[in-house]
Amino acid sequence: MAIFVYLEVLIFAVIIFLYLRRHRHPTAAPTNFPVIGMLPGLLQNSHRVHDFVTDVLREFNGTFLFKGPWFCNMDMVITSDPANIHHVFSKKFSNYPKGKEFKEIFEILGDGIFNADFELWELHRKTTLSFLTSNGFSNSLEKTVWGKVETGLFPVLNRFVEKRSVFDLQDIFQRFTFDSISTLVLDFDPKSLSLGLPEIPSEKAFNDVIEALLYRHILPEKIWKLMKILGIGKERRLAAAWKAFDDFICPAIGDGENGQQLLRSFTAAYEEKGAEGRLKEFLRDTSLNLLFAGRDTTSTCLTWLFWLIGKNPAAESKILQELEKVLQLKPGEKWRFFTAEESRRLVYLHGALSESLRLFPPVALEHKSPLNPDTLPTGIHVNKNTKLIFSFYSAGRMEWIWGKDWADFKPERWISSSGSFNHEPSYKFPAFNVGPRTCLGKDMAYIQMKMVAAAIIFDFNVELVDNGAVAPRDSIILQAKNGLKVKLSKRIV
Repeated sequence: MAIFVYLEVLIFAVIIFLYLRRHRHPTAAPTNFPVIGMLPGLLQNSHRVHDFVTDVLREFNGTFLFKGPWFCNMDMVITSDPANIHHVFSKKFSNYPKGKEFKEIFEILGDGIFNADFELWELHRKTTLSFLTSNGFSNSLEKTVWGKVETGLFPVLNRFVEKRSVFDLQDIFQRFTFDSISTLVLDFDPKSLSLGLPEIPSEKAFNDVIEALLYRHILPEKIWKLMKILGIGKERRLAAAWKAFDDFICPAIGDGENGQQLLRSFTAAYEEKGAEGRLKEFLRDTSLNLLFAGRDTTSTCLTWLFWLIGKNPAAESKILQELEKVLQLKPGEKWRFFTAEESRRLVYLHGALSESLRLFPPVALEHKSPLNPDTLPTGIHVNKNTKLIFSFYSAGRMEWIWGKDWADFKPERWISSSGSFNHEPSYKFPAFNVGPRTCLGKDMAYIQMKMVAAAIIFDFNVELVDNGAVAPRDSIILQAKNGLKVKLSKRIV
């Protein structure tokens, strides 16, 4: 009976949504209707949800209370205020675990680091950090990235040059990062980035997952759970993606002795903890979380970087000048690979990547709930289990945070007067999360992105097609909707 009540409310909300499409609303904020709350306004803007949230937060000084249908448990505080971000993610970290609702929405990630709390999260963080700071990791990263550039990226891009064809650069980056992170985590290169661009179900499954997860935030819980039971809509595609991941990961991890040193380290940590019976599931969850982080976040930043420099050719020229100076390259010379240590001297390119991350953070939003009642710095009182949505996308687009030139692509804002990189606090620049949950792979991501971006920029002219008409995708990960269509030519003939 409750399901039918929810369906009736949803139908009513759709009717109001259709009405709103025909009548202009004088404010960015959605109207709070009796019974159904602000759901019609959210549905009306579901095709541009990130910009819609940004418009609302800009009007309400960075924090807004969204009212859902009165019995759907959809009331939420939405904020991009750095003070609130710092408070929740750092100062009161222990009061804001991921929580039960987060784990239900992101159930596909199981007990991986993105879902984990308390002792399990400590195990993940300690084991991953030990691997990333080990003596051989930098060499392994360089070998993996440059190997994929040489055997995958360059041959594929050169083929596009020969054919003079239009292609989706975002798809190329997704394939590159999928192959690279699979090699680092599973010791297996699926070779999705190779001539012919083979279709690998697990590689494309990520795109279905991130869209379905966003809609789990938008729809009432009972509705998406009903869709899951019936196997319809985005839930059907999510289930298919889940199977594709299991088919790809489980044979690679075997009994825990396969794969890279990272998985063997997790096996040892899990057994040392005294856990029994779920080792393979734990390694599956761990692997998927790492693949998710390595594939989508890096490829998304690279996609938006090339769109931004395509719109700002002066920045591309400065990147080229830096490559020639720092790496001692001359126009017409053959490209050479560089080390992780050398990449740290590419300050302007670092600034360009940071601008891409500010304007288009790969993880567009975060979801938190307090264990105990609390009061946010902006004065809003939150009760136990109140849903808080942090819009990292909006945080990079507020004039009162970044100045009147917030909309401009300016790598220079990240460079100090002495020429060194100008770091911003993570609660102002939350692209790599904030506080104790700051991304452990941040340095690795910058190194990999610099290597890929530098290799392409030095060897190729990248021309945006259709004047680079793109928009953010409505998903958890801020991909470019419909990809990034480009044409290539060789920079040096």
